[in-house]
Amino acid sequence: MKVKDIENQDFKKQDFKEKSYWLNTRDYTPNMNLKEDIDVDVAVIGGGFTGLTSAYFLKKAESGLRIAVLEGHIVGYGASGRNAGFSMTKFGLMHTVTAFRFGKQKTVEAHEYICRAVDLLRDLVSTLKLDCDYEHPGFLEVSTCEVYQKRLAHEFEFVTNKLGIKEIYWIDQQELKSRVNSPMYVGGAWWEPRTGILNPAKLVWSWKETVEPMGVQIFENTPVVEITREGGRFRLVTPEGDVRANKVVLATNAWSHLFGQTKRKQVPVWTYIVLTEPLTEKHFQEIGWKGREGIEDYRDLVHYYRLTADNRIVLGGRDVGLTYGYKMPSANDQNPRVFAGLKRDLVQMFPALNGIKFTHQWGGPCSMPLDMAPAMGYTGGKDMVYSLGCMGHAVSLTHLNGMTLADLVLERDTELTRTFFVNRRTIPYPPEPLRTAAIKAIAGFMRWEDTRYDKFVMKDK
Repeated sequence: MKVKDIENQDFKKQDFKEKSYWLNTRDYTPNMNLKEDIDVDVAVIGGGFTGLTSAYFLKKAESGLRIAVLEGHIVGYGASGRNAGFSMTKFGLMHTVTAFRFGKQKTVEAHEYICRAVDLLRDLVSTLKLDCDYEHPGFLEVSTCEVYQKRLAHEFEFVTNKLGIKEIYWIDQQELKSRVNSPMYVGGAWWEPRTGILNPAKLVWSWKETVEPMGVQIFENTPVVEITREGGRFRLVTPEGDVRANKVVLATNAWSHLFGQTKRKQVPVWTYIVLTEPLTEKHFQEIGWKGREGIEDYRDLVHYYRLTADNRIVLGGRDVGLTYGYKMPSANDQNPRVFAGLKRDLVQMFPALNGIKFTHQWGGPCSMPLDMAPAMGYTGGKDMVYSLGCMGHAVSLTHLNGMTLADLVLERDTELTRTFFVNRRTIPYPPEPLRTAAIKAIAGFMRWEDTRYDKFVMKDK
């Protein structure tokens, strides 16, 4: 099986530091690419959180396993090095959407899984001393118009009363203003203490430094261009060497449509981020935000924002970028229209920031299944596993998914492998041009609702 449209993928050794602010926050030297044929027990395709944690938990379970991680660019090149750095309890979209698709019981199961994921990551950072500027300030979900305030209040009522989920609280408008003061906020807010913020590039590079001493081989700038079967084993073809493996982990998330086994399970959707210079004490006197909470609003195309370790604001969202077919163009990582809108939005949120400088802007793809919920499991037989569809909320989820994938590779029947979204039936995307038409229709409806109801100036100048 040739990897789809590989000739259209940009696997040149480009300057990875251009891909996000996070990738500039510490020195990093990529490993050499694979230059010879090797033989392993498990080959992991993808050097992000999912791939590296899968390798870690496999080695923890069976230290003698020969494991190689093959990364087409550099470790952390994908979403793991470009996201906003939220470790949160988001599974897909809202709980009401998950319940509509899977039912209430499975929605509670999903919430318990992702809560376990947040706790796992926090514990791993502490016990393994993963250097990633980790903080645990909690999460606020706010609304910026009356319609979305009603929806948020309904969601809270559904989650706490209908599902019986605990440790999520409602704070009134006065308390919200005392925490974070924005003229855009309407009504009260969802408050959830179980959320961390971190530097994702530092985290993924710390994982590399953790698994290599365990004996995991990591090859960077090593794209897999073809996967074949030979004598009951896999042969993974790369530009300068082949890998023969008993089992394969597809830890490819937004790139999963390039592989035949997962090509219709998800599509890549680009999200965009801008970053300010460090805020001054005067800014904080106006805004508050002393608790440093991570924040999302309840728009359809959300804004998500938080403070960095040196008090910059990371602001992302507002709109999405799409691609046609199997291409993953680097040009999609830049979107001047969305960047300009985000910069305007931030000043609307916090007028005290009028005139602040923006130092970085970037984008990257996340993985979206048609039913907007994560999926993982076997691709067919039990010698190849996959994980995808993290919907942009992957930092914590990928870490527990890594443990689950390890159990699947080892063919263990565990509480994790019995989770409902493991080996679930996904709704396949139609072929092009219907696939792109479907995604454009979904995104277009979201834009329309935000333009109709929201207080932000949505018309692009």
